[in-house]
Amino acid sequence: MQRTVKSILVLGAGSFGSCLADHLGDSDHHVYLWSRSKEFCDHFNQHYRSIHQLKDHQFSTHITAVGPQFPSQSLIDKIDILLFAIPTEGVRSNLAALKPLLNFERLPLLIFVNKGIEASTQCMTLEIIADELGPGVAKAATFLSGPSFAKEIVRRQPTSVAIASLTLERAQKAAEVFHQPWFRCYTSDDPIGVELAGAMKNVYAIVAGAAEGLGFENNTRASLITRALSEMTRVGKAYGANPLTYLGLAGVGDLILTCSSPLSRNYTVGKRLAAGEKIDDILKTLGSVAEGVATSKALKSVIEDLELDLPIANSVRRADDFSVAFVYTGKDVKERAQWLMSLPSVPELDLPENELSEPVRRLRAKLGM
Repeated sequence: MQRTVKSILVLGAGSFGSCLADHLGDSDHHVYLWSRSKEFCDHFNQHYRSIHQLKDHQFSTHITAVGPQFPSQSLIDKIDILLFAIPTEGVRSNLAALKPLLNFERLPLLIFVNKGIEASTQCMTLEIIADELGPGVAKAATFLSGPSFAKEIVRRQPTSVAIASLTLERAQKAAEVFHQPWFRCYTSDDPIGVELAGAMKNVYAIVAGAAEGLGFENNTRASLITRALSEMTRVGKAYGANPLTYLGLAGVGDLILTCSSPLSRNYTVGKRLAAGEKIDDILKTLGSVAEGVATSKALKSVIEDLELDLPIANSVRRADDFSVAFVYTGKDVKERAQWLMSLPSVPELDLPENELSEPVRRLRAKLGM
């Protein structure tokens, strides 16, 4: 494949943003990695090493760290690709800061790798883009998701991901930028399904980690993953997503990974909660963002608006005050497990009808669909 060298700005120097910057730099692209930390930028540009995550990795010399100020107009003007590796809760404010710097007649390719739902609005990233930059930009945006731990990407472990966009040509362009013998990309025209899968699997990973923390083993994990996949598919179907998306990399692939490994931040949160630690202490010492904690709040509202019965997802938060049922009161973990297992028997496969609920009508209106 003939590869054209691109100028790429990665917004967010956490573990995933850094590992993708390294992957792209190692593919001979010119990469700028933005961080709010002056200490990070100075150290990285001198040593090509991070002071935060992936500290033992020697990064590509094709990367230049920029910051702590927001990227300048002159830098934005020469960028071909903007990659957003910012937690979902920070996407809106950063898009607002970026908007006056963009040339809408020559927009860079926008790639988003965050996996979450905005807690205060119940918006997916696709909706946030439409709010801040307009429906045309949202339709052209691309979303990368799939089973991909940062620590393994930087070691060039074979990895496959899905890249989705409502404009399939854009998804293909993003795939060409990332595609390498060790990093295989599959394209999709279902960003709604891909986004929902990536957001929801983080919530289920907390539950899976808690199950292991309680001493439950392989039967339990397999049951949780399978039923979680069913719940994810039902939400996707209600939004008009393709149910087959959930059998792919962004669905079952990422779900299996995050529900089975201590490298998963959300899984680690659940396991530590089951051991009796408090959520505030866990988040302070985790070292990076576990998006499932914030997403669980938004997901609770989404489930209620869709009028779906999703017992595993519903077990994570109480309906009254959105406090996490066993995340903020560790004593409830075993009680919740017993509650789930005592539910009555129901049909295993049951997809909802495609009736336009309020979240779906809102999304379609924002996208002009």
